[in-house]
Amino acid sequence: MSELLVFSHLTVIAGFLLSLLVLAQLVRERRSPTGTLAWFLIIVLAPYLGVPLYLAFGGRKMRRIAASKANIVLAAQDVLPEAEANPVDRLLRSYQIPGATRGNRVEICIEGEDGYAALTGLIENARRNIYLTTFIFSPDEVGRDIITRLTRRAAEGIEVRMLLDGAGSWATTRGSLTPLTTAGGHVAYFNPLLLGAFRASTNLRNHRKLVVADGQHAWAGGTNIAREYIGPGPDPDRWLDLSFLLEGPAALYYDAIFRSDWEFASGEALFHYPPMAPPAAGPTPSASVQVIPSGPDVPDDPLYAAILSASFRARKRIWIITPYFIPDDALTHAWTIAAHRGVDVRIIVPKRSDNRMTDLVRRGFLRDIQAAGGKVFRYPGSMLHTKALLVDDAFTALGSANMDARSLFLNYEVVSFFYGSEEIRTIENYFLKLEARAICGVREVGRARELLGGVARMVAPLL
Repeated sequence: MSELLVFSHLTVIAGFLLSLLVLAQLVRERRSPTGTLAWFLIIVLAPYLGVPLYLAFGGRKMRRIAASKANIVLAAQDVLPEAEANPVDRLLRSYQIPGATRGNRVEICIEGEDGYAALTGLIENARRNIYLTTFIFSPDEVGRDIITRLTRRAAEGIEVRMLLDGAGSWATTRGSLTPLTTAGGHVAYFNPLLLGAFRASTNLRNHRKLVVADGQHAWAGGTNIAREYIGPGPDPDRWLDLSFLLEGPAALYYDAIFRSDWEFASGEALFHYPPMAPPAAGPTPSASVQVIPSGPDVPDDPLYAAILSASFRARKRIWIITPYFIPDDALTHAWTIAAHRGVDVRIIVPKRSDNRMTDLVRRGFLRDIQAAGGKVFRYPGSMLHTKALLVDDAFTALGSANMDARSLFLNYEVVSFFYGSEEIRTIENYFLKLEARAICGVREVGRARELLGGVARMVAPLL
């Protein structure tokens, strides 16, 4: 009995000391006061729950783990003169993000079958190498078709490398990829879950989606590789999402991002090929594109800074499409102030997403913006997975990042800013089509649900 009592006391003391160490680390993290307070409360009030959760999920950029991945360095490619650059472009340059590149050709894929055609065309037409990164790669009929195509290209002598996130693609086993590796392709997993559990890197996820061929062509956006997102023909149950095909100097940035991620996951530094001969002459491409990676391998938070700055500078409109809407206080204030200034603030979210917790948390933020004069729309059809931002007639942003703290501050993400009028008009028309089918407004709720929403909002910084 006495031994049990001594063990109990030692356990309590050890738990207390560990909590102090975790709290000391917490206050050193560069996070919002609300996020710090939320973690502080759960660690103090429920240390045996809070401490393990923080160790697994709380470290904002997981300094020790993240430091083992070198920062991404993007070399400038045919950058616009600074005098011609958008203010957001110039801001991003101060964060060591190369300015927008000229001479790109862009094709935005609105439908899943368009995205599928763009992806398969890129694979089939590659002349030297194919690099693929995705969060979710499903072993369904779409995934199997892509593996079959990659296997054939690898057997033909094309260098094929596939990087899958260890959590998002957990169902895609190495065995299912054996045909590709047997043909000479290479596969790696980014922070595998079993390894991550012991390295406290469970929360460091690679949410980037990109496929690059020959350093000249890139397919990217928010689309994963699964039948829910893309396929050879129309599907009424398919999720709504956007991808884009990019040809030109901006594609080299996607190539560099893949190389950095691959070296971290596999330990292999890839060979830098000399530039290939340009394709046959055609219409001169003119799209201006700026590629912005974000995450632990990017100093500071340039993507977040750009969105926040653009929101305060907006004069005409701020239109947002996102499946998960959990902004921080600064962004919420930027959008409510913009609405008070008379800026046309509109947000489209799914009526019901695939994550009920985020649906619960988002309500308070949406009501605040609606009360300030912004418009909120809930899309009632298939799951809306699109991530898009449109500010004035200045730029539109497409990529892998959601409007939540996880995407903006934690995950490895990549977003492109398009400064051309053609891309802006395409997203404007897409937004208006969604809006026409959507339910306008979020309704007021009773006291019980308001209380529940308030509690949910308190834990928002932890999500």
